[in-house]
Formats: sequence, structure tokens, C-alpha cells
Amino acid sequence: MFDFQLYTPTHVVFGRNAEARVGELVKAQDAKKVLIHYGSGSVVRSGLLDRVRDALYVAGIAYTELGGVVPNPRLSLVYKGIELAKAEGVDFILAVGGGSVIDSAKAIAFGLAEEGDVWDLYEHTRSAKACLPIGVVLTLAATGSEMSMGSVITKEEGWEKRAYDDDLCRPRFAIMNPELTMTLPAYQTACGCVDIMMHTMERYFTSGGNMEITDSIAEALLRTVIKSAKVLVEKPMDYDARAEIMWAGSLAHNGLTGCGNNGGDFSSHMLEHEMGGLYDVAHGAGLAAIWGSWARYVYKDCLHRFRRFAVNVMGVAANGTDEQIALQGIEATEAFFRSIHMPTSFAELGIQPTEAEMQDMAKKCSAAAGGCQGSAKVLYEADMLAIYQMAAAL
Repeated sequence: MFDFQLYTPTHVVFGRNAEARVGELVKAQDAKKVLIHYGSGSVVRSGLLDRVRDALYVAGIAYTELGGVVPNPRLSLVYKGIELAKAEGVDFILAVGGGSVIDSAKAIAFGLAEEGDVWDLYEHTRSAKACLPIGVVLTLAATGSEMSMGSVITKEEGWEKRAYDDDLCRPRFAIMNPELTMTLPAYQTACGCVDIMMHTMERYFTSGGNMEITDSIAEALLRTVIKSAKVLVEKPMDYDARAEIMWAGSLAHNGLTGCGNNGGDFSSHMLEHEMGGLYDVAHGAGLAAIWGSWARYVYKDCLHRFRRFAVNVMGVAANGTDEQIALQGIEATEAFFRSIHMPTSFAELGIQPTEAEMQDMAKKCSAAAGGCQGSAKVLYEADMLAIYQMAAAL
């Protein structure tokens, strides 16, 4: 195992009607004026936005608003949020939505607390020294951004999708009511389940430094997501399954499932970021479409982990060679993705990248990773291109 630090400062309020406490939680942060940041119609149609406004009003807290966040959140809206918040004297950001809204809020919070172009952080040309405080009312279980140190933003110029990780942007509180996810389309729910699994699997498939307790937590989390996702296909209003998924999303990306390993692989995420930047695909669906090709490309270099995953998570019988068992685990994972109507190839995802586009994605992916990425197997630009080509050939 490797030495590690675990920092999870977010105050979690979980359960039915949890959003009713948003006023008191914001007030406890000594906020004077809040920017309510949200997406599009769902928080308005459900009445959630009105309930948040009312709670802030009762608590005596002034606020301004900025909606319009889209999946793969845009840098242009981040700039607009920074400008608005400066003009309004905002000292706290309240994200009401899913991961895209939270990521956009984090970028705005960085931009408000520091001079200079916030995109510099996502290009990794400098590191943040400060960040405005953030709170979250979560409406989608997926990214884990409500407890994580990360955010991902897309720059329209060149359609570059980049991540920045920093403990400074971990939310002060996260309000999580599973009932708020019940109005989601089945596709979004399934995308969220895949993203949660990937955050865990990226930390699980590493070349060394693993801890038995961490592995066991990760395996239990994955089994729970698989079980609950299957329930939600048939019973989308099942509260307990929604609750399991929502809490799993937070635990998958707050650092817990990476304790003692070497930091995780995250190649699948890096590969998908270029797909999302170019084609604006849903993140979870993009991950499902690329994962099987990545797994088949790297499994021999991380065979013991793939074998363990196949047996302990996917329930593959421990009969045959390690390679046979590992491949059965990959096949079982893809079968699960299909069972919740997620894609396992570019064709199923609905994209048809040209050879030139795949070369460009591989080049950008390599550049974003600083030349190479991976722990299960270190990938360079040629490897990344080969994985894209595998996913395109299926």
C-alpha cells in the first residue's frame, strides 16, 4: 500500500425533504449574498428552485441567479457567472443541480477568488490559491462533485474538455434528497450509474499499492450500484435504490475508494473527455462506450486486478485461467451496461469519428495528460489512438 491523506470536509444532509434546510446551512456559512447556479427547466418545473428561493428569503439571505448550465458545462457561462457575481457582490455560490452545475459553480468560485483567467487552472499553467465557498443541492447522482475536489469544464474554442482538481473547491455542504432524482429520464439515471462505477473502477484498476479494506469497500460499492441500477430500470420510483445510488456517487469520488493506492488510472475518463468535447455526448454514456475497448487493451498488464474484479464484483466463476476469467469479467460488465441501455461502442453511442478525428482526440488526450496517462497500463498517444480505433471498429 501507499501512504495517503483523506480530506472530506463536506457536511452531508441526506434524506427526504433535506432541501428544506438550505437556508440554515447557507446562513451558517455567514453568507451575505448568494449566487444560485442551476441548469435549465427541471429545477424550475419541479418547484425546487422556488423552494430554495423561499428558504433563503426566510433565512434573510439575499441572492441573485444564473441558470443555463448544460451537460459538459461551458467556459463562456463560467465567465458570465464571474462577471455577474462580481457586480452583485456575491460571497457564496449555491449549486442546485447535478455534476455539470456543481462543476460550473466551482469554476465560478475559483474565478471570483483569484485574479487572472480561470481557464489557466484547467490548462494547468497555474494552481489556485483561493476559492469562494460553495454549497450544493444535488438533483442527479453521478459525478460525485458534491463531495469531490474536481471539476470539468469545456472551452468552446477548440472544444477542449479539461479537469482541475483542488481541495479548495470541496463544497461546504451537500443536500441530498433521493426523491429529487425521481423525475430524471431513465437514460440520465443510467449514465449516472456508469459514472459512479467508473470513478470507483478508475481507482480499482491500478498496478500496485492496493489495500484489502479499500478494495472491499470498492467492490461492495460496485455491487450495490449494479444491483440498484437494475432495480431502477423496472422501478424508477424506488426510494431505497435511489438512495443507494446517490450515496454511492458521493463515496465513489470523495477519495475513499482510492485510499492506499497510487492515485488511480483515469485513462477512461481522459479518453472520454475528448469524446465529450468533440461530440458533446453524455459523460456516463461515453465512458460506457470506451471502457470495454480500454479494458481489453490493458488487462494483460493488470491481470490480477481484472481477475479479482471479475470474481468479486461481476460474479464470474473462478474456473479457467486468469486471462479467461478476466475476459469474462469484461464481457459481464458490458452486458450489464447494455442491460441498463448504455452503449459499449462508438456505433452504439451514435458517433462515427473519422480517422483524422480519432488522431486529433488522441493527440489532445495525450497533451492534456502531459504525455501519458494510466496505472493499469501507461498509455501514450499511440495507445490512446488504438483504443479509439477499437471502439470504432465494434
